[in-house]
Amino acid sequence: MKYQVVVFGVKDTSETIVSYIQENICPVDLVITISPEVTKKNQVSGYKGLSVLTEKYGIPVHEADSYFLTDEKTEKLLAENEFDIGISMGWQRLIPVSVLNRFRCGIYGFHGNCGYLPFGRGRSPLNWSIILGDTRFNLNLFRYDEKADSPNIFATEMFSITPHDDIRTAQYKNMLCSKRLIRKLLEAYRNDNIVIKTASKDFDSWYEKRTAADGKLDFHARTRELYNLIRGVAAPFPGAFAFAGDTRVTVWEAIPFDEMLDFSEYTPGEIIDVFDGHPVVRTVDGSLLIRRYESERELKAGDILK
Repeated sequence: MKYQVVVFGVKDTSETIVSYIQENICPVDLVITISPEVTKKNQVSGYKGLSVLTEKYGIPVHEADSYFLTDEKTEKLLAENEFDIGISMGWQRLIPVSVLNRFRCGIYGFHGNCGYLPFGRGRSPLNWSIILGDTRFNLNLFRYDEKADSPNIFATEMFSITPHDDIRTAQYKNMLCSKRLIRKLLEAYRNDNIVIKTASKDFDSWYEKRTAADGKLDFHARTRELYNLIRGVAAPFPGAFAFAGDTRVTVWEAIPFDEMLDFSEYTPGEIIDVFDGHPVVRTVDGSLLIRRYESERELKAGDILK
C-alpha cells in the first residue's frame, strides 16, 4: 500500500496538526504514534493518545512499541508499504535513517531558536528560549537527516516572545506558524518542487535536555530568572517547584510584583504576605506574586521557599 502524507506525533499538538491538514489541505493517510506503554519508559509532556483520529476522520493510527521505531510491527509496516512524505509534530526523538530512507520526499519536522540553525540545536528549544529571556523565536521547517536539527531548511516563520507569554501561549504562536509552514510544504509537495536550503553562516550550539528536576526554584536568583523559569515550564510541562519545609510547592503562575518596596527584613524565598490567597515572595532584587500554585497546605506569611 502507498501512503502519501504521514504524520508522526505523540502530543495534543500532533492531533491539532493532523486535524488542520485533514480539514484544510489534503487527506492524511497515516498517523504514527507510540503506544501508552511506551510513555511509561519515556517522559512525554503533553502526551495524548491519537486513536481518536481514526474515530473522527477514519485515519489509520499505528502505535509503535518503540519510540525509536525499532519494534517488530513497526519495521514490518515500513518494509511492506510505500511512503511519500512525512511530517513530524511533537515526536521529540530522532527518526532512524532506515525510516527516513523509506520516504520518497523525506520527513520534515520543526525546530527553532532566537537565531538560525545550526545555532540552538537540541532539546526543548521553546522552553529554553523563554527561560533564557529570548524575545523572538525563529521556527524552521526542515528535512530530517541522521543528525539532530540539521540546517536543511525548507522555510521559516518568526514570532515574538513577550514578557506576558508562558510556554503554553508560546505554543499557540508556534502552532500558528507551523500551520503556515505545513501548508507551504504540502503545496510544494503537490507541485513536486520542494527546495531545501543547506547553506548557513551560523555556528553550532546546543540546548541541553530538560527534566522535571530542572524546574527547581532557587531564590538566590534574580526576579527575572525566576519568572522566566516559571513561565518556561508551566503546563503542560511539570511546573516550577520549591519546598516550604518538607512540603513541595509547585508554582504554575507568578509575576514580578515590586522592586522598590524595602523587603530587606525578609530572607530571599520568604513569604512576605498573602493577598486573596496569592503569596508575595521576597527575591534577591524584589518580589514575586504567586498567582497559582499547588501544595498539600496553604502557604502563609513567614513560610520560606527553598
